[in-house]
Amino acid sequence: MMTRRDFGKFAAAAGVATAGIAPALAARIDSVVQGVHLGTITYSFRDLPRVAGQNNIDDIIEAVTACGIGEIELYSPNLEPAPASAVKPAASGPAYGVARTAARAPLTPEQIAARKAEREALRTWRIETPAAYYAGIRKKFDAAGISLFAYTLGFNNDFTDDEIDAGFRQAKALGVDLIASSTNVAMAQRVAPFADKHKVRVAVHGYANVLDPNQFGSPESFAKALAMSPYMRVNLDVGHFTAANYNAVEYIKANHAMITHLHVKDRRNKDGVNEPFGDGDTPIREVVRHLRDTKSPIRAFIEYEYPGLGTSVEEVRKCMAYVREALA
Repeated sequence: MMTRRDFGKFAAAAGVATAGIAPALAARIDSVVQGVHLGTITYSFRDLPRVAGQNNIDDIIEAVTACGIGEIELYSPNLEPAPASAVKPAASGPAYGVARTAARAPLTPEQIAARKAEREALRTWRIETPAAYYAGIRKKFDAAGISLFAYTLGFNNDFTDDEIDAGFRQAKALGVDLIASSTNVAMAQRVAPFADKHKVRVAVHGYANVLDPNQFGSPESFAKALAMSPYMRVNLDVGHFTAANYNAVEYIKANHAMITHLHVKDRRNKDGVNEPFGDGDTPIREVVRHLRDTKSPIRAFIEYEYPGLGTSVEEVRKCMAYVREALA
């Protein structure tokens, strides 16, 4: 288990190691197709092995580069020191061979206590880690020719105000003005004043649960977020939106100015499962062609979640190929 002292040592070492680094900028990787900015959320590469107490930014950069992707939404666990519970052996077979609806084994009391301690340690690390650490992460992506569009941070109910504030400082140190967040309506109300304070946009991410009024997913729930602050936006997941039985193209047309980027995945409607691109009900082709035809600045970022037969790099490449073909 990672202790607070271990987290503090990691933060201090990382800050010293990254401060003052000034690598030459690489040529930008170009993943713009027919005017549509294609990219990915680095959550797509969650099969990559982790080492306790370390980030996996170098592996993420390698994976993104291998997919020919030049712009990303950076998933916060990739730059945070991995807790012991997140460490898994390197994948030896299919990357994501479990269906989305598969049940998880309940945690033991010992595991629950360990997770609680890890959560407290992470909170301390987030609050105390200096800006130089995040600036160093940004320099690594710049050196690889990869642009950071947004920072993923899931504001959930156990965030303290200090931790929320730290999240905005992290985003600014990374050089981005957008946080994408899987959160809920009540938490968004707490987050909105910090968005105003830091002048950093927050794009709420929706799911297919439209029965719970505290969850984002319906057009009406997104409207609630947009009313909270001039800095609130929508990160539309077209797969989840389809699974909730809504029309993604029509929503984009009606709310274009308030959508920062899309998560592109293929799901069945009626809260159906994730499928390989082209096998579900999500109108991926229509969505990206609408962005092309309207010369939209909305980003279209792959989020790989279906049970693939290969590694995440292999599957993200397939997803990118599908979208590229749709835009050809």
